[in-house]
Amino acid sequence: MDNKTVITELILLGFSTDLSVNIALFFTFLIIYLVTIIGNGLIICIILVTPRLHVPMYFFLCNLSFIDFCYSSTAVPRLLSDLFSTHRTISILACGIQLYIILLMGGTECQLLVLMAYDRYIAICRPLRYPVLMRWSICYKLVAFVWVCSFMINVFPTFLLPLKLCNQNHINHFMCELLAVNKLTCEDIYSNELGIFSISFVSLLLPFLLILVSYICILSSVLMIRGAERSKAFSTCTSHVIVVILFFGTGMFTYFGP
Repeated sequence: MDNKTVITELILLGFSTDLSVNIALFFTFLIIYLVTIIGNGLIICIILVTPRLHVPMYFFLCNLSFIDFCYSSTAVPRLLSDLFSTHRTISILACGIQLYIILLMGGTECQLLVLMAYDRYIAICRPLRYPVLMRWSICYKLVAFVWVCSFMINVFPTFLLPLKLCNQNHINHFMCELLAVNKLTCEDIYSNELGIFSISFVSLLLPFLLILVSYICILSSVLMIRGAERSKAFSTCTSHVIVVILFFGTGMFTYFGP
């Protein structure tokens, strides 16, 4: 007897069914979400209304803030409502859309962080050529290229969403996360896992390696600078390095970890 069933909806298990725990989680995530939304909104507004910030570095930062805004808004509002709901179902279509948007924003952020590292590399290692290599026409094309590439790359993982399950539709997560959804299928998941690994390599590991190469070149150039200019060069890269470590560290632990 075939134990596969075509699903129409999924159930998100979330964090807990204990009301007191959910109340604490609700206010914790609400505060984090509001800080994220307000912070990124302020960054975008300040950059747009301040002429002296209309330079490539802040143009990329504005795009990064927009991505973070969309990324957090894709999952957190539903998470907040589910914390007080006993009906945590999501349609297969809505799950696929949420999954795609999360992958799109995550992949675009990875590639955008590469552009920001490239911008710092040109500014520090090739300062005389910076006005030519990072002129506005090139910056616009680079950002457009990043969005188009991420859009195309992340279509494939969405089609890995399993439509046939072994009589179960419970996702052990608070959102439609790719690895969590893939665990539901009773079919041979090797091809799916191979596809996920390939996409993770292109979207996650490869950008990280490019950033690493950029910062090796930056570090070698900065070490040859003396005095206050060295500190200034380091300071322009510090925040970017922190974001790279946190974002890529989390992503690689999730998709390449045990």
